Amino acid sequence: MSEENPRKAKHPDPKRKKSERVEIPLNASRANAVGEDETYNALRVDNRVVMRNSIALNLDSFNAATEEFAPRPGRAYAALKTVRPPFFSVVIPNYNGRRHLSTLFDALKSQTLGDFEVIFADDASSDDSVSFVEQNYAHHLDLRVMVNRQNLGFVASVNAAADAARGRILVLLNSDTEPEPTWLAELAKAVCAHPDAAIIASKLLLFDKRDSLHTAGDLLGKDGLPRNRGVWEKDRGQYDAAIDIFSGCGGAVAIRRHVWQALGGFDEEFWMYLEDVDFAFRAQLSGWQAILAPGARVYHKVSGSGGDDLSSYYVGRNTIWMLVKNMPTALLLRYLPQILGAQVNIARDALRHLSGYAARQRLRGQLAGLAGIPAQWRKRRLIQQRRWRQDAEIEQRLT
Repeated sequence: MSEENPRKAKHPDPKRKKSERVEIPLNASRANAVGEDETYNALRVDNRVVMRNSIALNLDSFNAATEEFAPRPGRAYAALKTVRPPFFSVVIPNYNGRRHLSTLFDALKSQTLGDFEVIFADDASSDDSVSFVEQNYAHHLDLRVMVNRQNLGFVASVNAAADAARGRILVLLNSDTEPEPTWLAELAKAVCAHPDAAIIASKLLLFDKRDSLHTAGDLLGKDGLPRNRGVWEKDRGQYDAAIDIFSGCGGAVAIRRHVWQALGGFDEEFWMYLEDVDFAFRAQLSGWQAILAPGARVYHKVSGSGGDDLSSYYVGRNTIWMLVKNMPTALLLRYLPQILGAQVNIARDALRHLSGYAARQRLRGQLAGLAGIPAQWRKRRLIQQRRWRQDAEIEQRLT
């Protein structure tokens, strides 16, 4: 006689008691998840269980539908409407900026390129900014309004609005600005012409002196200090050809949305000021470029959305944090004398003007920057591990 195949199923013994255990061979297939369950096997042997998609049904308690059963009638639904996302999402952070908003929104209504949405992110303003925008511009623009119940800071407001954006390109725009009618069209040209550029900066000019520059793209010095290129100079087109920059001023800058998401947006610990330089540094380390779109012109009320006293603290603190997080180790060591010298000069100047509130705030900011180094150093480890660009390439981009 041939040896019995242990995998071959046997016919159940009709004399077997219902409660008797059914032994399963050790090498039996384990495809059935409940194959070793005692209760299940007793039912299976008694032919009172069927399997439907790995679900055991006890036929003794199963009642088939009667002839009178009427299934729920089918319902027809209209096809979902296809919504095409806009090319630009213009994010406008606002805090008590009501006095600037009519100028800004009238300029947005006049844009020659209309493929954009506007996200107005209000950071718990105490004026009537929100009601003014809703009443006067909701019917003229693709507009959404986001309102914080409490003041979260510039950076958190921008991040929240960017998360809600639908456009391919994020455009950050200060509430105290007035873009020219061709502003978005010029940004779109630069976006399409420079696919390796994650950051496309506008040319910012002074609101009350429109032939003078506020910035033609931001730079970063080897001493670790950010600089506005061409600040206070008359605009004669002297920077229009040299479009490579280190970063774009967050007052009017376009950022590719997928890069924004990959880098995690702005660092919310910065609260406000230099968050744009910090983001640009991370983009530079990741291999992206920043360029100027010279034809994208925006007029800016300098300090219209934040005074010198307010900026002094955050600039003093965030400059230190930005360098600790992002400057490659070799460059940090190479230029440490210049970096420390610049910070000492700032502190010395503040001490000479200690009677002024802004000077005291700058010193407080520097002290807070030093105190926060351990937390920023932890971020540095991750940023430097993920960097793509070599030291020499970063050094070339420093002024």
